[in-house]
Amino acid sequence: MKINKNKKIKTTYTAKDLAKGILKQNKIILSKAITLLESTKPEHNKIAREVIEHILPHTGKSIRIGITGVPGVGKSTFIEAIGNYVLKDNRKLAVLAIDPSSKKNKGSILGDKTRMENISTHKDVFIRPSPAGNELGGVHRKTRETILLCEAAGFDTIFIETVGVGQSETAVSSMVDCLLLLMLAGAGDELQGIKRGIMEIADIVAVNKAENNNDKNANKAIRNYKNALHLLPENESGWITEVLSCSGLNNYNIESIWKLFLKYENHNKLKNYWEKKRTQQSKYWMHETINQSLNNIFYNNDTIKEKIKTTEKKVIEGKISSFKAADDLLNIFLKIKN
Repeated sequence: MKINKNKKIKTTYTAKDLAKGILKQNKIILSKAITLLESTKPEHNKIAREVIEHILPHTGKSIRIGITGVPGVGKSTFIEAIGNYVLKDNRKLAVLAIDPSSKKNKGSILGDKTRMENISTHKDVFIRPSPAGNELGGVHRKTRETILLCEAAGFDTIFIETVGVGQSETAVSSMVDCLLLLMLAGAGDELQGIKRGIMEIADIVAVNKAENNNDKNANKAIRNYKNALHLLPENESGWITEVLSCSGLNNYNIESIWKLFLKYENHNKLKNYWEKKRTQQSKYWMHETINQSLNNIFYNNDTIKEKIKTTEKKVIEGKISSFKAADDLLNIFLKIKN
């Protein structure tokens, strides 16, 4: 076939173009749509939201798995190891890797795609690193929507690798079906920053790096975590949180964890909890999106921007309280909108 070198490559896409490309499982188009979604420009967000509405009927057919744990616990190595079993099951894997952000340029510091070299080039794998920015919860503010785009592109297994920042990371549970908490063998709770909240929402706990004669430490950690989990409330679906050791580096127990994910999915579907949980999550994200939108409208208002400067000065000088200042600014905003 003769290639026309003078033919212009299309650089701008409508929402319909993007949706069509995503449904055809075009990874380049998928990446472009996610970039628009993550943009801070309202015009980009508008197109991205239109894309989501187009592809919405083609979403919801994946298993969404959150993988969390402190930095250094081996999340990326683990994902690469378990990814091989996902592919052996003839599934398509999307990895949404949320990296810590640089304070200077707000970009991603680590770049997980470079840390998953063995699976990143596979035709059935899509890896998308995104900087966490200033978001709490260890996830990017648009991770939820990105999941939907990946599902429409045919990815039936989606891993969300969080930053690993501790207690505030529980936000990831509001967008996944199953949450895996990776722990370190031989490190105390105070070192790992593990709090009651994250233990309560973990569906599977895996003590990673059970290698190099670290078996004793791993077994001790498993006993401790099992004892701690017995003190927590029972899961609504009746699922009993599993605890086991593994090694992403040596591929130890990785297949067992993949089978646990599938067992968890089957259990929750039989208990009619799978869809119930997703319905609750959708409702939560509707309210969360309203809150985020109101926040953006408020702080991007030109009048409020000016008033904030003078009001902050009054608060600093002790002329008014923080609470009075907030009330004054909100009243000004409401008068503008009325």
